[in-house]
Amino acid sequence: MKRFLTTLIFCAALAMPAFAVQPSEVLDDPVLEKRARDLSAGLRCMVCQNQSIDDSDAELARDLRVLVRERLVAGETDEQVIDYVVSRYGEFVLLRPRFSMRNAMLWATPAILLLLGGGALMIYASRRRRVAPSTLSDEEESRLRDILKGSE
Repeated sequence: MKRFLTTLIFCAALAMPAFAVQPSEVLDDPVLEKRARDLSAGLRCMVCQNQSIDDSDAELARDLRVLVRERLVAGETDEQVIDYVVSRYGEFVLLRPRFSMRNAMLWATPAILLLLGGGALMIYASRRRRVAPSTLSDEEESRLRDILKGSE
């Protein structure tokens, strides 16, 4: 039983997320370190692209973590640090992009296109229904009767 518990604890430890922050990167000031961790959690690793720089082992992520810490130690605010990183790497570096008209249009375009396509389809269908079947003139009806009588 004791061996089972030891194995279970070991497996659980392996399943826990491993943070990539190296001990040499950790700041001495716990307040600055907390700010650095919070900022790093919101920045995307440009190599992994689906991980924050706090979780990534990539060299570029390490460089970004160091850059964030250096700028915090220099006395910059969180917003200044984020603005600096975005100016160097673009808005893609943010895991949660800022709200802007450009982003709103990007997210709204599929819905707008879907609505436009649905509207066009409804207009097309309503126009198609409006066309009444043409009726035969008296002369055409008599000719049709003559043709049908002749085929019998």
